[in-house]
Amino acid sequence: MAISKIDFDYVSGLVHSEAALVLSPGKEYLVETRLGTLAQREGFASLAALIQQMRTEVKLNSLHHKAIEALTTNETFFFRDFHPFEALRRFIIPELLERRAHARRLTIWSAACSTGQEPYSLAMLLREHFPQLADWTVSILATDLSDAVLTVAREGKYSQFEVNRGLPASYLVKFFTKQKETWCVKEEVKKMVEFRPMNLIQPWPVMPPLDLVFMRNVMIYFDVETKKTILKKIRNCLLPHGCLFLGTAETTTTLDHQYEAVTYGKAVVYRLHPAQSKGA
Repeated sequence: MAISKIDFDYVSGLVHSEAALVLSPGKEYLVETRLGTLAQREGFASLAALIQQMRTEVKLNSLHHKAIEALTTNETFFFRDFHPFEALRRFIIPELLERRAHARRLTIWSAACSTGQEPYSLAMLLREHFPQLADWTVSILATDLSDAVLTVAREGKYSQFEVNRGLPASYLVKFFTKQKETWCVKEEVKKMVEFRPMNLIQPWPVMPPLDLVFMRNVMIYFDVETKKTILKKIRNCLLPHGCLFLGTAETTTTLDHQYEAVTYGKAVVYRLHPAQSKGA
């Protein structure tokens, strides 16, 4: 059943206020598909009945959060787009090894990490190519607003289809064990990643100084002011010579002039202009 305009306006307003997601007219099919499935799963007779129940609740509850999570895009796979990870391996990590040699600390944030493929890709890359980090303090923080995807990520269990998407065969053999039809991330990789819930448009927790921020294919769903706010907050966390990775369709160019684009091979990353960097 097609969603009514009044129901679509309610849902789009909800996801914008709570998650800064922009559902413009023309995205009715997305709401119908995803919330229709949720309505069936929750035992409602129709999508309209689900939305009506959401309207009757004065405060946000689990049903609202399930609806917001259902409308959040969680597309991800191992070593997505390849070039950013190649830039890390060939250029950026070797440079940071020199610059951070005194502190011997490397801190990475994978924002909107979904079901965990991105932070696990980072962990595997570090273990495979940079054994000298074994006696460093290496932290990979992975966050997402969805409790459901974080549960999957923490378990570190993936189907054959999921490991076939981007994961090199050598990594599968080295960093996973097979249990029946499921591939499980080995503990040595899992322990490198800390998963936490975080909504990017809510007040941020205290963040550690960051060397690398992966916020790829996230800001395309936000309005301009939300993008600017997030980029400013990242600036306050990013260490000198640290890098921000965005999706191929994203840029800081028209949003925050305190970043500069730097090309490494076929990847573009964003760094603070030297005059904006603080600390050492």
